[in-house]
Amino acid sequence: MRRAVTSSVVGNQEEGEAVGALPRTYTSDAVDPELALKYAIQHIRGDRAQIVEGAIECRAPSWDHEAAAASVRRQIDSRLVELGCVAGSGNLDLPGSSNWYIPDVAVVPQRLVKGAEALLPDQTLLVVEVTSDSNADIDRLVKRRRYAEYGAPLYLLVDRQERTCTLFSEPGPLGYTKAEGPYPFGTAVRLPEPFGLAIETGDF
Repeated sequence: MRRAVTSSVVGNQEEGEAVGALPRTYTSDAVDPELALKYAIQHIRGDRAQIVEGAIECRAPSWDHEAAAASVRRQIDSRLVELGCVAGSGNLDLPGSSNWYIPDVAVVPQRLVKGAEALLPDQTLLVVEVTSDSNADIDRLVKRRRYAEYGAPLYLLVDRQERTCTLFSEPGPLGYTKAEGPYPFGTAVRLPEPFGLAIETGDF
């Protein structure tokens, strides 16, 4: 797994500077392209945006899309309190690559979120992506591969176009080595420990 650069540590960055900040003085040779791109994406006015394989994408999800993500959050909410975690769509940085994701749902430990501009996929307990007509293959293929490469332990793909859910686990550098599904909507999908619960998918 490539760990060359993170959003909070830069070779030319002075100690104590804010996370994601560019160096105060620099030459064109000193600017890291990955850092500059990820800095810029956080300062786009209006819609939030993510970077997928170097391409900037502005998020504009439909209400059906948002309803599916909200359903997952509601169903795991009581377990999050017990686990000391939160669920949201905060930034996920994939350092060493031109990827900066905004997942539909990510479950992360509460202790990690304070002051964090972005977290890493391997700091999550679960990542959920809900497909849209415009980017379904990105969630099915690109993000699935990248989340595995960067150590996200569980990836739940809610495929609204195929009307199926698939749970991927056991990540490795070449992808997830275990897949449960695809299950048709209406089939409960069991999340393993530390969740130990089933997600009802009938209203997706």
